Amino acid sequence: MSLRIATWNVNSIRARIGHLADYLADESPDILLLQETKIEDHAFPREVLEERGYNLALYGQKTYNGVAIASRLPLEDVQFGLPGDSSGQARYIQATLSLPQDRALCVASVYVPNGQAVDSEKFPYKLHFLELLRQHAKELLRHYPLVVMGGDYNVAPYPVDVFDPSGLDGSVCYHPLERERFRALLHAGLYDAYRVQHPQTHAFSWWDYRQNAFARNHGLRIDHLLLSAQAVDHMIDCTMSTRWRALEKPSDHVPVTCSLMS
Repeated sequence: MSLRIATWNVNSIRARIGHLADYLADESPDILLLQETKIEDHAFPREVLEERGYNLALYGQKTYNGVAIASRLPLEDVQFGLPGDSSGQARYIQATLSLPQDRALCVASVYVPNGQAVDSEKFPYKLHFLELLRQHAKELLRHYPLVVMGGDYNVAPYPVDVFDPSGLDGSVCYHPLERERFRALLHAGLYDAYRVQHPQTHAFSWWDYRQNAFARNHGLRIDHLLLSAQAVDHMIDCTMSTRWRALEKPSDHVPVTCSLMS
């Protein structure tokens, strides 16, 4: 039996509700980690997911941010917000799921700040958030053998993850300090699921709406599923579904999915 876990920055759940319904019908993940829902919890269109058998944990915010977890398995011990982050922004939610043989899987939906520009006041907050995430990941790995932290990390870790490594070097989402923080997450004991499966594949998860970026394949791989060592041991595959970016009025991100032997 396998467990399919997906992460998707939908860039407004209201604007993408039709695409989400089609995605659920076509790809039917067992667990879906959502980012940038951009909606308060009371207004979240729960029925689209609940009528398909999903349990929901929501941490929403009006207009900005917003994260959620949808799971066919019951969600337990839900935590809202990243420990140490006092911004009040809805960027992190986690829950545990009970698996056969008395095992627990900890999943988290993460929306790392974009940082706006390297010289803006938002860039230090991004670096701080990534450091808090590293610290929290270390704590989770002490308590849970099976951990999946998926989301929009707003960091392209390696040259193969950007369409123009030399031209973009030092810019937001591909700055050396951001890449250093991302590597620190890996050094804490997490594994980049897509890179484990596809070490050298030149592939992206995000394309700007401007300058015909998707048609020109000018993208970045900034959406990641980070797995604990034991979760990687159970991994079957990891894929990115780029066809969802080719739709009319799409999210600028595409889903990233991994399958684990449960």
